[in-house]
Amino acid sequence: MRAVSSLLAAALTVGALGLAAPASAADDTWKVPAHARITIKGHGYGHGHGMSQYGAEGAARQGLTHRQIARFYYPGTRWGTSTGRVTVLLSADTSDDLVVAARPGLTVRDTARRARTRLPDNGATHWRIAAGADGATVVSYRDRRWHRWAELDGQGEFAAGGDPVTLVTPTGERSYRGRLRVAVTSSGERVTVNDVGLESYLKGVVPLEIPASWSPEAVRAQAVAARTYASYERNHPQSSAYQLCDTWSCQVYGGADAEYDASDEAVRATARVILTSGGEPAFTQFGSSSGGWTSAGSAPYLPAQKDPYDGWSGNPVHTWSTRVDDTRLEQAWPAIGNLTRIVVAAREGNGDWGGRVRTIVLRGTTGKVVVSGDTFRAVLGLRSTWVTFRVAQR
Repeated sequence: MRAVSSLLAAALTVGALGLAAPASAADDTWKVPAHARITIKGHGYGHGHGMSQYGAEGAARQGLTHRQIARFYYPGTRWGTSTGRVTVLLSADTSDDLVVAARPGLTVRDTARRARTRLPDNGATHWRIAAGADGATVVSYRDRRWHRWAELDGQGEFAAGGDPVTLVTPTGERSYRGRLRVAVTSSGERVTVNDVGLESYLKGVVPLEIPASWSPEAVRAQAVAARTYASYERNHPQSSAYQLCDTWSCQVYGGADAEYDASDEAVRATARVILTSGGEPAFTQFGSSSGGWTSAGSAPYLPAQKDPYDGWSGNPVHTWSTRVDDTRLEQAWPAIGNLTRIVVAAREGNGDWGGRVRTIVLRGTTGKVVVSGDTFRAVLGLRSTWVTFRVAQR
């Protein structure tokens, strides 16, 4: 969101974009005394686009099937199928080499060639692919020290015939199915990538995105959404070296170590099933909690709509609150000096208080700043942009 130079300009921009201003500007303005405590009350957790995960559980508890849940949160999509593999950046491996634990059946492949070579059972504890001092890509093994074993023409890749391979990173170990590969980005950075079958990938995603112990139909809805999202991202890759990342910026992925029986069942029960739009995988965004209204996304099947399923008793973030002192805002935006007024200039127009904040103006003794709702949320660490305020003297 671009900042605007004045409250009037913000209001004009809101009108031009079809966004809703509050019914009464006075209702969205708060005077701030010299020493204030600000209570921020909010709804939901996340961007609000697409499926609410708490909502999916609430819907399942009301008897909806995973197909009905998916149809509600992604209206207008069609059913389809997706298979194949995905490539995932493993962000925990911040070193420029690839180190794995030795195991039976471990193979290495030179990515410049097709053939795989089975690694010997030579007492090694670890195997490594790294750039040598001479610029060659070198395969080494470790017993009490590292030994040079072979050179590769391309980059290198470890696998174990579909069984998990344990990746060693600077912060610990984690096992992954499929292939662990060194890849080079367009900027020349060497990264570790997991090339893995789509269904195996999902088994490492679903239990990290939704509790596997929740209602089976909710977990199945998550499996469909996650498979569709991965298929969409495969068509719109993050990098020339990989298609997806393994963090919340894409989908959280924990490899074989994250697998859980109940979520594995959800993946199997929905095998290959995705949602499509225009014959292509849909952009099935999802988040923790809609707060009672989803927010409009970038596609027609991501509408703003009332969500009757999100507010069940087990959802702790349907409504929430937090408190900050005025000094927190003054430190974050020092140009304002001492904060004197908070003005919400524009909201999206749905639900309590006029909905999610689009633009907020902070006025103070030395100036003002105009901030997007997303920036305000990020700087203060709020759960969502759907907020209102209460100000008291401290």
